[in-house]
Amino acid sequence: MESSKKHLKEPLIHITRRTDIPRVKAWCIRLVAIIASLVVCGLVIVLISKYNPIEVYEKMIDGNFGTKRKVLNLLKGTSALLCISLAVTPAFKMKFWNLGAEGQVLIGGLASAACMHYTRLQFGNSISSWQLILLMFATSVVCGMIWGVIPAIFKAVWKTNESLFTLMMNYVAIQLVGFFIAKWVPTGSGVMGVINLDTKCGWLPDVFGEKYMFNVIVVAVLTIVMFIYLRFSKHGYEISVVGESENTARYVGINVKKVIIRTMLISGAICGLAGFLIVSGADHTVTKNLAGGMGFTAIMVSWLAKFEPFMMVFTSAFIIFLQNGSSAIAMKLGLNKSVSDILTGIIIFFIIGCEFFINYKINIRAKQKEAK
Repeated sequence: MESSKKHLKEPLIHITRRTDIPRVKAWCIRLVAIIASLVVCGLVIVLISKYNPIEVYEKMIDGNFGTKRKVLNLLKGTSALLCISLAVTPAFKMKFWNLGAEGQVLIGGLASAACMHYTRLQFGNSISSWQLILLMFATSVVCGMIWGVIPAIFKAVWKTNESLFTLMMNYVAIQLVGFFIAKWVPTGSGVMGVINLDTKCGWLPDVFGEKYMFNVIVVAVLTIVMFIYLRFSKHGYEISVVGESENTARYVGINVKKVIIRTMLISGAICGLAGFLIVSGADHTVTKNLAGGMGFTAIMVSWLAKFEPFMMVFTSAFIIFLQNGSSAIAMKLGLNKSVSDILTGIIIFFIIGCEFFINYKINIRAKQKEAK
């Protein structure tokens, strides 16, 4: 029998994973993606509104840096988003897909609002503002921990799906907030006004005469602490090992169940802290939309920053910059709010998409001449 060789035809395009890419090259790819997104946004602006794209971008910058109040709003939004991003990072680095940050922040904010509401009814003005603030802080952190550890226990012991579990707990938290608002507001409006507006008891103080600066300082310290915790502590090492392989973690003697539960306690605690900062240091009230979707946006921030706390500062600020700038466009140029959201979506899409080219390489098969 004559043996015939079968030649497998190689694909024209072959995608391979990059094992190591220089940091400078990675950031150049991101920069090109941002420039490309601005070009596409410019075309969209011309097609939809007939405005000069440069004028629109100027309005975006003015919407964030035009006045002192706008800069403070940028810092306020960045600190809130960064805090929640730091909260979800340990869990995601461990590959525990915590989609419940929104609910954990809500529960923390609800705990703070409950402290403000009930202490005024029970003690009036006899309790000092700092005593109430400490009570709010402790209660919010504990409630956030409880809300975070429940799905962790089910995951560690019974191997439940943490994504669905944490996601469903968001809706439970929303309904709890709605229940208590309906209980506290007898008018039935479903809207709770500013709490302790007359006494400002339980409000975080201004720092250097500026609002929201207390929040900014707390989150800045938290960023440094989280960097040290993840990079240099034993717990941070265990989180990395569990994230790489649970079997390897067990082989080297790491208690995987303990690491999962402990990490989600920390994640929930920081989310509770975020809820406390929003209620006590920013909004001074509680609503169903307290987190404003930041629990989900934080996932993108953490992922884009490669779980690096200091990089999250820039990604958080950039996303808040886009959101504030989009609102400014809609208001000053009279555009529909949907147009500004489209621009934000295009820019974020390009930023996320460029990560493919950072992590993967596209190889095109060279044309080979058949041997005669």
